[in-house]
Amino acid sequence: MTHFYPEGLLLDTLENKAAQSSRSALEEARQQGRILEGRATLCDSMHNLWVDVGCMRGMIPHDEGAYGIREGSVRDIALISRVNKPVCFVVTGFDRDSLGVYALLSRRAVQEQCLRSYIAALRPGDIIPARITHLEPFGAFADIGCGLPSLIPIDSISVSRISHPRDRFSTGMDIRAVVRSVEPGGRVCLTHKELLGTWEQNAALFEQGETVAGVIRSVENYGVFVELAPNLAGLAEPRDDVHAGQQACVFIKSLIPDRMKVKLIIIDAFDADYPPTEPRYFFEGDRMECWRYSPEQCSRIIETVFTDPPEQRET
Repeated sequence: MTHFYPEGLLLDTLENKAAQSSRSALEEARQQGRILEGRATLCDSMHNLWVDVGCMRGMIPHDEGAYGIREGSVRDIALISRVNKPVCFVVTGFDRDSLGVYALLSRRAVQEQCLRSYIAALRPGDIIPARITHLEPFGAFADIGCGLPSLIPIDSISVSRISHPRDRFSTGMDIRAVVRSVEPGGRVCLTHKELLGTWEQNAALFEQGETVAGVIRSVENYGVFVELAPNLAGLAEPRDDVHAGQQACVFIKSLIPDRMKVKLIIIDAFDADYPPTEPRYFFEGDRMECWRYSPEQCSRIIETVFTDPPEQRET
């Protein structure tokens, strides 16, 4: 069975290196249709990608550089930006120029296979691996297989509100995500917060009377919201000497499950540029039908039901 991974995960594997150790090994990989990876070293003036394939040079012709590049739905920047990064490909043949023999490669063929055999079968609620590729104010883009991109909107990253996806992710971070929707043509939208635990699961990590680390996420006239975990925030009394983005140490006054409330006292707040930590996942399965964030005894209901299209309910 062929597996379709985010680009970069195959690069340093023994199997990938062995397949590029000689021309005969590359020929065997060509005959088997094996998906390989190499580092793109150059995008020439014709926007062909040149790739280090171990025993020789490899060239991905412009039209073979990405799914949609031939039709114009994908711009050439998608090729240029791959330089010095891993790219997936299949070997399609060999050719020769003034510098010698080189391998002909296709990345587009791999992505088309990924779309047909993997992405077309995804349904809302499926949980898949992804690798963060770049961050925008409105969300995080992730490679869900063979360089094919998907978006996690900023409001789907965590329950605790953030000002920018960089508050939660960094480029190159490997994560798990839930398929939120699959549109015609294979465009996939993801969500992430459902894997980060319910209110009760997160609150169980803390106890009344503890002083813990937090991040100030919002300063309102009625109080200061402090994040204790990606899916748990509490409210401290108003202060005019703090601002969003600061690190804080806070005292936990109380945890109130039936109101989904955490009452806090800010002991100190300070500026510090701590990098985002790897996500902690509370759900380890490969499919989720429904996720309810709120405790059973709470009258307010926050849940996601992974129908097609999915429903996010808050009552």
